[in-house]
Amino acid sequence: MTKKHFIALADAIKEHNRAAARVNCLGFTPTQIDTLAEFCCSQNPRFMRGRWREYIAGNCGPSGGKIK
Repeated sequence: MTKKHFIALADAIKEHNRAAARVNCLGFTPTQIDTLAEFCCSQNPRFMRGRWREYIAGNCGPSGGKIK
């Protein structure tokens, strides 16, 4: 998997969590996100787990920079 794939996966998780919040359903749990991050690490050793989690949380942009 490439950075482009990781960003697309994170975007899908973020969108699911937003939609779930609108209808009072559960979004992805931290454990589920950790499991997905572990899989991503197994696919690409350069995967940056912390940055990916921060992007999903909305604390940074897709490359780790400021949110635009």
